[in-house]
Amino acid sequence: MTGRPLRFDAIIFDFDGVIADSEILANRVLAEIVTGLGRPISVDDALDRYMGKRMPDLIAAIENDLGRPLAADFAQNLQASTLNRFRTDLREVSGAGAFIAAHTTKRCIASSSSRERLALSLEVLGLADHFDGRVFSADDVARGKPHPDMFLMAAERLNTRPSDCLVIEDSRGGVQAGLAAGMTVMGFCAGAHVRSGHTEKLLAAGAHHIAKNWNEVAALVAEAKR
Repeated sequence: MTGRPLRFDAIIFDFDGVIADSEILANRVLAEIVTGLGRPISVDDALDRYMGKRMPDLIAAIENDLGRPLAADFAQNLQASTLNRFRTDLREVSGAGAFIAAHTTKRCIASSSSRERLALSLEVLGLADHFDGRVFSADDVARGKPHPDMFLMAAERLNTRPSDCLVIEDSRGGVQAGLAAGMTVMGFCAGAHVRSGHTEKLLAAGAHHIAKNWNEVAALVAEAKR
């Protein structure tokens, strides 16, 4: 599915749910922890209520659901539990590594995840060398997605105009951030966390293009180069 013509000099990849099939794992861990605190929730509940939130907003949402404050070390414990699960169970979104290896376009990662989580995930997936330090995190900017700050910083580091960047994103906030940065945005719907209606949510957020797997991304990119 396409919107405006696809022309770009650089690709900015979101990470969780785009390269790493991590959203389902992270939300499974989160559901287990919140359930253990006395509020039984499923993985789907966690995806609906918590996915895509920065840690302060996530803590506020969980505290609201529990009706009480969380322990001071909640964020630290959640991070440790999530990374431990990633070490054993993390996989790439099918086709991500092959696409990255086959396309030498100027590129980077711009993710809402922490530097620690990104570094571990790239190591587990064997993809760190493909980005050579061009990995940008929410830790690097004052305002995360849906604000454009991270994508604008990424374009500057790539020495590319924002209008010449293609963003590949799986979340509404990420799509909104890419649009606010003046970039072309491809909504991506391939991760294990994707549920019915996800495509419509990304289109409603303003995505110019939609791809349901990495083969579709490759086809759109090939068409753009003709």
